[in-house]
Amino acid sequence: MAFFASFVESSFQVGLFDVPDVVAGRPDRLDARKEFLVRLISLLLTLTTLTMTSCSPRGAFHELSLDELEDRIKGGWAGQMIGVSFGEPTEFRYLEQIIDPSELPTWSPELVRSALEQDDLYVEMTFSEVLDEKGLDATTEDFGAMFKDAGYRLWHANLAARRALKRGVPAGESGSPRYNIHANDIDFQIESDFIGLMSPGLPAASNDLCWRVGRVMNSGDGIYGGMFVSAMYAAAFFESDPRAVVETGLGALPPESPYAKVVRDVLVWSSENPEHWETTWQLIEDKWNDREACPQGALYPFNIDAKLNGAYIALGLLYGDGDFRRTLEISTRAGQDSDCNPSSALGILGVMLGYRGIPETWTAGIPAIADETFSYTNHSFRSIVESTKTRAVAWVQQYGGRLEGDTLFVPFQAPIPAHLESWDDYGSPVERITTNDPRWSFRGAWEAEEIFSFGSKTQIPARWSVGPDATATVRFEGTGAILVGTYLPDGGQAAVTLDGEAQGSFDVYSDEAESKGNESLWYVFGLESGTHELELSVLGVRYPGSSGSRVLLEDLVVFE
Repeated sequence: MAFFASFVESSFQVGLFDVPDVVAGRPDRLDARKEFLVRLISLLLTLTTLTMTSCSPRGAFHELSLDELEDRIKGGWAGQMIGVSFGEPTEFRYLEQIIDPSELPTWSPELVRSALEQDDLYVEMTFSEVLDEKGLDATTEDFGAMFKDAGYRLWHANLAARRALKRGVPAGESGSPRYNIHANDIDFQIESDFIGLMSPGLPAASNDLCWRVGRVMNSGDGIYGGMFVSAMYAAAFFESDPRAVVETGLGALPPESPYAKVVRDVLVWSSENPEHWETTWQLIEDKWNDREACPQGALYPFNIDAKLNGAYIALGLLYGDGDFRRTLEISTRAGQDSDCNPSSALGILGVMLGYRGIPETWTAGIPAIADETFSYTNHSFRSIVESTKTRAVAWVQQYGGRLEGDTLFVPFQAPIPAHLESWDDYGSPVERITTNDPRWSFRGAWEAEEIFSFGSKTQIPARWSVGPDATATVRFEGTGAILVGTYLPDGGQAAVTLDGEAQGSFDVYSDEAESKGNESLWYVFGLESGTHELELSVLGVRYPGSSGSRVLLEDLVVFE
C-alpha cells in the first residue's frame, strides 16, 4: 500500500491537472500519458478494494435483508424528493445569511410533486440508466455520450461540460478546468446520490464509480463533493450516528484537499459548539466563503462552490442529530443552494431511518405520484427504487458480497481516500470591470443594454454586437481573468487576443432555446502579475445551430 500511495502521489505531481493558458472551446488532443495514468490509477484502486473485500473472513459481513435494503433505498429517494421540494422556494434567494424560520415554506403533502421536475433528481436518474444499459463497468465515455445528447436544461459545470462535449472535448476532460471554469462547482455533488444508494456499506466502491461519472462535469473538489455525499449514503445503511456517517464521508477524501479541510473544520467546530449551529455556520462563512471562481459568484454573495454547500449538508446532519425536521430545517436555513443541500442531507438521513422510519407527515404525498415519471427520464419513484435495489445487489456481489435467499451479505469496507487532484491555484478574484468602465474601449457597432446579475441581484451594464468588425478592448492588472457574458440562442463566434498574441476563437451559442447569462465566454490563468490587454473581436459568424451571430459582454473578472 505504501508503494501504491507513493505511485499515486508522484503521478499527480507531474502537472497532470495544471491549467494551461488555453481558450475555452478549443479542445487540444487528449494527452495519452495522462489518460493512461488516470485509467491505471482507477484500475489499481478497484483491484485494491476487490482484494480487501474478497479476502474478508466469512464472518466479516454486514447482513441486510432485501426488504430492509429496499426500505432504506426507498427512504433515500424519498428524502431527496422531500428535501428539494421543501427548499425550492428559497434556492439561492438567501446569500451569505441564515434564513429566518418565519421565511421557510409551510409543508403540505402535495408539495413533493415538484420533485418530479428537479434537476437534482432527473440528472442522476439518467446516469443510473447508463449503468442499466451498459453495465456496472460503464466508462466515463459512456456517461459522457449520454450527457452530450441529453435534452434537459443545465447550468454551471453541467452546462459547460455539455457544451464542451458537443465541441469535441473528450468526456474525461469535459469537467477539467482546462475546459470548465465551474470544475469546483456543486453539480456532481447533487447528482451523486444514486451512487451512494447503490453502494450499501461500500464507501470505497462508491469512490470508484464517482471517478467515472464525476469527470464528465467536474474535477478536484467538484468530484470530491460527490465522493463525500456517496460515502455518507454508503455508511448510512449500517450506521445510526450522523457524526460517524460524516466521518466516513471525510474518510473517502484526500486529507490534503480543500474539501476535506472544510469537513474537518465542521466536525471540530460542531464539537466545540454543540448547541449552536449558527456559530458553526458563521465560522464556515468567515473561513470558506471566498475565492469563488464561478463567474456568477466571484466577488458576489452567490456561492455555488461544492465544498461550501457540502459543509451545509454536514451541518444539517450533525446538528439535526437524526431528527428529520431539524435536519431539513438546518440544511435549508444555511442558505445558498438551499434545495440541493437539504435534498442530500435528507436523502442520507432517509437511508439511516428507512422509508418506514420517516414521519408520515413528510411522505404522505409520495404514494399519489409514485408511478409518475420524472422529467427527462424513464423512471418513476417506484421504478427508481426497484432499479437501484437491483444495482445494489449486483454491486455488492461484484465487491465480494453474496446473496443467500433473501439476505444480502455485504463485506465490511472502510473508505479509501481518493488521490489528490486539486484546482486551487487560480488566485483570488479582486475586481469586476463592467462594460461602462473607462478601461473598456469599443469600436464598430455595439448596442448597450442592462443584464440581471444573479450573483449580485442587480442590473449591470452590458454591450452586444452581431459584428463583423466590432471589437472590445480592456486593460487589467492581475494574473488571470474571466470574460463574462451570455450564452445565446442566436450566439455567434468571436476571437480573442491577449497582449498582442492571438488566443483563438470561441462561440457563445447556448445549445438551448434560452439564454444563460453571467457565464464564462473565455478565461485565462497563470499570467505574469502586471498589466495585460485583452481584445475581443466579433466575427459576425453563426455557430452551427444558432439563429444569429450575436455576442454579448457583461464584465471582466480579474484574479490575482
